Amino acid sequence: MNAAPDEPIIELLGVSRVYDTGKVQVPALLDVNLDVANGEFLAIIGPSGSGKSTMMNILGCLDRPTAGQYVLDGQPVDELDDDGLALVRSRSIGFVFQSYNLLPRTSALLNVATPLMYQGVGKKERLHRAQAALERLGLGDRMSHEPSELSGGQQQRVGIARALVTEPALILADEPTGNLDSHSGAEVLDLFRDLHALGRTIVLITHDSDVATAADRAVHLRDGQLQEAVLA
Repeated sequence: MNAAPDEPIIELLGVSRVYDTGKVQVPALLDVNLDVANGEFLAIIGPSGSGKSTMMNILGCLDRPTAGQYVLDGQPVDELDDDGLALVRSRSIGFVFQSYNLLPRTSALLNVATPLMYQGVGKKERLHRAQAALERLGLGDRMSHEPSELSGGQQQRVGIARALVTEPALILADEPTGNLDSHSGAEVLDLFRDLHALGRTIVLITHDSDVATAADRAVHLRDGQLQEAVLA
């Protein structure tokens, strides 16, 4: 990690994202300023159409701002070419998705090990680290199971293990409880709280203000603009 403990790991400085359809320009984010500290657990709350997907894509280095600057872990993202962005995504960001995004007909162990393959980690070390990540999340007895043999909550834990295995600076969770029943969703949020207690930086994107209460701090995203939210 490049950013010092007292420096933000995420800085959005006047970030805007406008989509040009050819006939009309559609603003998705408007002059957004946001700092996220190292080790912070932040929730970004917003309804459909508020700009949440655009925000996630920019934070995850999947898209670039139209204006303003994004600094991730001390690195101005606008200075990176596409290969540099891909490297940042693979090394600095762990993604957790609503739909799990696991490889079908592939064991939990190999699902978790896959990101390490793209980093050039040898097979023995990949499997060792994937096994350790799954055991840490209570899935030591499910490593050979394919996604179709796992419950939704177990699949999401595999997804979290996959996000953690590269030891990323940031965990970016997009509606991680959206496809889960209330019990499994609560278990996943407890996992995030545990990871946060260990010093992980987590940004949780959600439409659900109840889910957001798992975080330390929350911001509301409405019509492409941010404002601080009060957690109950």
